[in-house]
Amino acid sequence: MTKSSKNSKPETHRNNRTGWLRAAVLGVNDGILSTASIVSGVAAGGASHGAILLAGLAGLVAGATSMATGEYVSVSSQADTEQAELTREKRKLKQNPKEEHKELAQIYVGRGLDLPLAKQVAKQLMAHNALAAHAHDELGINDKTKAKPIQAALASATSFTCGAILPLFIAVISPLEFTAWAVAGTTLISLAILGALGAKIGRVKILKPTLRVLFWGAISLGLTNLIGHLVGSQP
Repeated sequence: MTKSSKNSKPETHRNNRTGWLRAAVLGVNDGILSTASIVSGVAAGGASHGAILLAGLAGLVAGATSMATGEYVSVSSQADTEQAELTREKRKLKQNPKEEHKELAQIYVGRGLDLPLAKQVAKQLMAHNALAAHAHDELGINDKTKAKPIQAALASATSFTCGAILPLFIAVISPLEFTAWAVAGTTLISLAILGALGAKIGRVKILKPTLRVLFWGAISLGLTNLIGHLVGSQP
């Protein structure tokens, strides 16, 4: 064995982190836009500084808990399905291991191995951990993709909260008469940065995703400001 092979390390890839990075960016994006729309809409209606901050804080708490709950329920359902599949697979391995070996070998044949080698690979993997082999190659379940409800809920709530803090901070430091404009302007700049970051993570061209998120962000802010003006002007 050469010195270079002894010192070599497994190559790492970014795609293992792409999923949760994209989810985090989307969570921050949602937190910024949702809270900013509430804050700027209430400010446009002529509300007091205290009322604006109260509405924004309520939007932050409601949005974070709503996202956490939705994510937890959704991922829990996925986890229940995965567990049911694993239980079923475990029973099949116990009842008919030869048939399961044949099934796993055919999967490897489909991936390009010849049948004798596929049978040998299946035999060795099943001898090591039969359930893990079938979970990974037949069901598509492994430690990296396995559903984790609590982790998903916490990540969603945290990313949303991190995003929502920005428009609330701008509302706190800006003069009352400029709050709506300051929040809207800061939000659009932040959305452009996040759109570019999301595109970079996804390894696509930056311009189109950035313009897309800016367009829909402007629509959301424009509608809430319009509603604020209309409702706020009522006697």
